Amino acid sequence: MTRSGLFGVSLMALTTFGAACHTAMGEPGPHILPAPVPAEPAPATHHASAVFAGGCFWGVQSVFEHVRGVTATRAGFDGGARDTADYETVSSGDTGHAESVEVDFDPTQVSYGTLMRIFFSVALDPTQVNRQFPDDGTQYRSVLYTRSTEQAREAHAYIAQLDAAHVFARPIATQVTPDHGFYPAEADHQNFAARYPDHPYIATYDAPRIEALHALFASSWRPQPVLTLADDGGS
Repeated sequence: MTRSGLFGVSLMALTTFGAACHTAMGEPGPHILPAPVPAEPAPATHHASAVFAGGCFWGVQSVFEHVRGVTATRAGFDGGARDTADYETVSSGDTGHAESVEVDFDPTQVSYGTLMRIFFSVALDPTQVNRQFPDDGTQYRSVLYTRSTEQAREAHAYIAQLDAAHVFARPIATQVTPDHGFYPAEADHQNFAARYPDHPYIATYDAPRIEALHALFASSWRPQPVLTLADDGGS
């Protein structure tokens, strides 16, 4: 199913996130997950970035836009070549790209561990393979594209921690891969949920994620999303 083809929204569809999202501790719906252990050391910088892929980039971006300490986000593509990094080509599923979101953040305000915790708690079902919600294909796989050896170590450790605690009914399928190139998507895909809150796809699949973020991570909640243009610093 393409996102542009979703026009009707029923009550059943509006509850899809709560009913079909990840199952934590055997119960449906978003749940706040354990924090990574051990805690990260005190940061030595105010500037860091990471890339998260978890299905449609509209929803993942909308979650991180509302996180305190995030300074910029960009929807785009990662995992493939520069010359195939456009929406229509990536939608074929044959480019190696995953729809992704580049997140710039201030580690003195929010840690990479907290961003991962939010990602796994409310942004996606990390047990799904090559799909999220109605979207099916390798471009919708979940990946942590890491930008340092420390991020890679933390990502592997956190996934192992969650799997060992059996917080999901199935093993986590999220990959951990070094980031070799993030390419921003076209301008119309940037900040899509904030600009089109009444779009049927946003109302059905993404608005519940924002509600879950607000409910589960009140101390990290940013009421007004940080909005970023695609060409203001994407790598």
